[in-house]
Amino acid sequence: MNNSAESYSLFCENHPTVGTSLRCNRCNKPICTRCAVLTPTGYRCKECVRGQQKVFETATGFDPLIALVVAAPLAFLGSLFLPRFILFALLLSPVAGGLIAEAVRLAVKRRRSKQLFLFAALGAALGALPMAGLEVFRSFGWMISIGVFNFSILWPLVGHVLYIFMVTTTTYYRLSGINIRG
Repeated sequence: MNNSAESYSLFCENHPTVGTSLRCNRCNKPICTRCAVLTPTGYRCKECVRGQQKVFETATGFDPLIALVVAAPLAFLGSLFLPRFILFALLLSPVAGGLIAEAVRLAVKRRRSKQLFLFAALGAALGALPMAGLEVFRSFGWMISIGVFNFSILWPLVGHVLYIFMVTTTTYYRLSGINIRG
């Protein structure tokens, strides 16, 4: 088959020299392969995809700040108890992250935005950091005072690192939802 522009009866709306036989399944505009976005329901032009994404942006300007302010103290409270034992950090940190995500979701009245989950995850990380920092000073201060490196002294620090990682990533993924890419 000849792929030259002469063999096509339609030309891309955005690239008038590019012939095409593809149309947006929403607005019926002729689009070339550079302008086409594969969605679960077929090909759409970039303008229709952007318009559809704006429908799902329901957050207000203060919602990211609310997410940060709600997530940080809850993560801090979790960091007081969960990292004490590594088993608790492994098993209960994802639960804490899920609870933080649900608290954020309720605080912003289930509104959605692209930045909301980033701010919630940042709040969770910032809330968990103070106790981890305190544990760093405690662990290394103890090792310096006795003059010996002892790995058992670092176990609480490992619990804090696990807690920070797991609570942050769980909060992030619970609020970000599932992204389908074509």
